[in-house]
Amino acid sequence: MARFLKNKSVALGNIPGDPVFIGDKKMEKTEIHIIEYDKNEIKEYDLEAKDITTLTLNKNKNTWININGLHDIEMLRSLADVFHIHMLTQEDIVNTGQRSKIEEYDNYLYFVMKMLQIDKNNLLVQSEQLSLILGENFLITFQERTGDVFTSVRNRLRKQKGRVRKMDTDYLAYSLLDCIIDRYMVIIEHFGEDIENIENAIQDNPDKSILNKIYDYKREMNYLRKTIRPVKECVSGFSRLDSDIINEKTLPFTKDLLDSVTQSLEIIDAYRDMLSDHLNIYSTNINNRLNEIMKILTIFSAIFIPLTFIAGIYGTNFDFLPELHFKYAYPIFWAILLLIAGLMLRFFKRKNWF
Repeated sequence: MARFLKNKSVALGNIPGDPVFIGDKKMEKTEIHIIEYDKNEIKEYDLEAKDITTLTLNKNKNTWININGLHDIEMLRSLADVFHIHMLTQEDIVNTGQRSKIEEYDNYLYFVMKMLQIDKNNLLVQSEQLSLILGENFLITFQERTGDVFTSVRNRLRKQKGRVRKMDTDYLAYSLLDCIIDRYMVIIEHFGEDIENIENAIQDNPDKSILNKIYDYKREMNYLRKTIRPVKECVSGFSRLDSDIINEKTLPFTKDLLDSVTQSLEIIDAYRDMLSDHLNIYSTNINNRLNEIMKILTIFSAIFIPLTFIAGIYGTNFDFLPELHFKYAYPIFWAILLLIAGLMLRFFKRKNWF
């Protein structure tokens, strides 16, 4: 399936707001992991999808509900009944081709983000959609599969490090978004190191493999830009929200997210420009090499023109050709040819033509 656009034909003709899973099914069974915490204690447990209707929130604690696997529509509808999730939000959660955005509803905020990882063998960036529903004392995250970039957040929760246990779920949402954006920078830096080294390779050996690398990196930079650019709008909206769900103490941290995303986009643009410069340098070097080759061939052609002319004259079939029966005619002929070639080479050298 294409990375830039998901196949939406499966949802054609459906009622707006009716959730239909769009994307690749990456898990056979939906997994639900729940973390309840406050500044004094933390509790973790798993829940079966069929038991989602039995879930109750402790109003005195914060609850993080993480769901891996988006294909279980019935589970999603049951969860929506428990937390009063709007039908349009349900539709967006199971559509993995969503653009990063933030939406505000009466009782929750809805975020869509893209988590990125890199396949180092194929130099491909792969994305996974993450949906977050942020309520007054709960946070629900929806992932396409098991495995994410939130290990550090879970460790801080378990070991009571930092602010996350002392603050509300809005700070937890910020922490997750921060991990996602930090991952953007790691991937960009991975590509950046190779991109900056390409220039030396172009100068040393501008072969076709270098050209293929340039095109590969341009493709990935375009994909990163397409993925991260909407994140800036999302984070900017987050930092400007006037909602009771967002604590005033969390707002300064959201502005830091905006700075990180802006920096990521600026670096991507710089590398895209650098790749365009690399492509121009590659083309210039190839043309220069071709010009050098053509110059040498032209010099040889120019030398052989008068030699061919002389050889053509003495290769005619006239009986009374001068010097035809002269004893030293043949060595004199070669001497003349070599003299002409030497004089022409000396002339070209004085003109700095090679």
